[in-house]
Amino acid sequence: MYNPKFSSRTLLLPAILLLLTSAAVFSEIEDADDLGDIDELIAIDDEQENGENSEPATANFESKESGKKSEVLSRAQRVVLELNTDSAKRAIEENEYVLVLGYAPWCVRSAELMPRFAEAANVLKGLGSRVLLAKIDGDRYSKAASSIEIKGFPTLLLCVNGTSRPYTGGFSSEEIVVWTRKKTGAPVVGMSSVADANEYLKQHSTYAVGLFDKFEGPDYGEFVKAAAADNEVQFLETSGAEVAKVLYPVGTPTKPFFGLVKSEPEHYTSFDGHFSSDEILHFLENNKFPLVTIMTELNSAKVYSSTNKLQVYVFAEDDDLQKFLKPLQEIAKKFNSQMMFVAVDIREENLAKPFLSLFGLEDSEDSVVVSFDYNSNSKYLLESDITSRNIEEFCTGLVQGTLKPYFKSQTIPDNKNASILTVAGKTFDELVLNNLANIVLEVHTPWCITCETTSKHVQKLAKHFKGLDNLVFARIDASTNEHPKLQVEDYPTLLFYPANDKSNPITLSTKSNLKDLAALINKILITQDDATKDEL
Repeated sequence: MYNPKFSSRTLLLPAILLLLTSAAVFSEIEDADDLGDIDELIAIDDEQENGENSEPATANFESKESGKKSEVLSRAQRVVLELNTDSAKRAIEENEYVLVLGYAPWCVRSAELMPRFAEAANVLKGLGSRVLLAKIDGDRYSKAASSIEIKGFPTLLLCVNGTSRPYTGGFSSEEIVVWTRKKTGAPVVGMSSVADANEYLKQHSTYAVGLFDKFEGPDYGEFVKAAAADNEVQFLETSGAEVAKVLYPVGTPTKPFFGLVKSEPEHYTSFDGHFSSDEILHFLENNKFPLVTIMTELNSAKVYSSTNKLQVYVFAEDDDLQKFLKPLQEIAKKFNSQMMFVAVDIREENLAKPFLSLFGLEDSEDSVVVSFDYNSNSKYLLESDITSRNIEEFCTGLVQGTLKPYFKSQTIPDNKNASILTVAGKTFDELVLNNLANIVLEVHTPWCITCETTSKHVQKLAKHFKGLDNLVFARIDASTNEHPKLQVEDYPTLLFYPANDKSNPITLSTKSNLKDLAALINKILITQDDATKDEL
């Protein structure tokens, strides 16, 4: 890897985002060409709810619980308006705020998101939100979906006065609620009494709380500005010390105060910086994730886009991850805000393989600990046993900058009697940089369409120049081998390393025909010989 140009960084994000927007199955929705009055359509049928029969006394407990959950979900789904070609335009034009979910019946991700969306709709309705939540089968009503910028599934969009805006929040029901309230005029929720606070705690475990003498002034203004800018954490405000004590029962907050509460071992974190929106947002970014984040397909994009660019990943089977979790949390406390810790189930191929392939470990079934420093585009591998002590030493080396970046390499090839040397990452120094001869190096990959033609040219060139002691032909597979001095962006690439200047390889055109390549190599060799004679 050439300062590892991190093909990971450029390819991984689109792959993750593609996973998040891939598709899913959802239950059939009845077609309705004339949806009638919107207010009437989204109202819950109270009469139907009140008239539903209760479970028989003889029904078993699990059936009752399952029935209750289904009933809650059914009621929630009736709050969501189903759009079609005719109603989509009318709904968006006649409502100030419409949060739209574009889905497809065959889309797996849509099916996963739909119940969360319905639950969020139910919560928002209970909060008296002005936002209309609607969904549209974008596969069936493609023209209507396209008109509001739905291009993949699932897609969430917020339409404000008829203009669609991208959804940038999380994908749990609570995250959808928080984001929607923030973007529709309620970035901060007021807590005026202890009763309000206790009621809020019954339903929420993650939030940020601000304590102020008055809801005015520069500090409060920065607090509100940060609340509006953040997409994920619900901000609460209060002027009462007793209320603050309920919401943040650690220590004795003094005004102004800002703190973050999470359902984590590190439950309470106080802000000790200057009251500016930028510092508050930076504090949230460094602290809103758990000590150890369990990666899922729903949060993977959020993890990848974190501003903490030094990240440590532990890949293991789920049972082993649970064993690692507590020791990892203790280690994470020691490196608070310096790096992010992420645990990934190695059996979840969509999540694990894109990372492990960067180390040539995509087929590994054993636990693996790696790190990515996206600031320097470097990657690191813990090559010793996975113990708490070794992981902590690994993290210390990352912080202190004493670890050597990891570069992939295949096993050392046998080049005995080979007319073209096969170079591995581990042998690049020996066979290329420290070799006293001139080197023609072919850099290729298995997926490169035009590499085969170049390889045939190299074979013929090696045969043509056979017998020259000062010229060696070699090739390296860039998909399995990396080196900090090998900087290649396109494949195939032909590089001529002069014997007297290995730090400045000459790029040979792979589009040239065989005769022109032979002539160019011969010209370079003659130039090298003339330069050597002049020096003598």
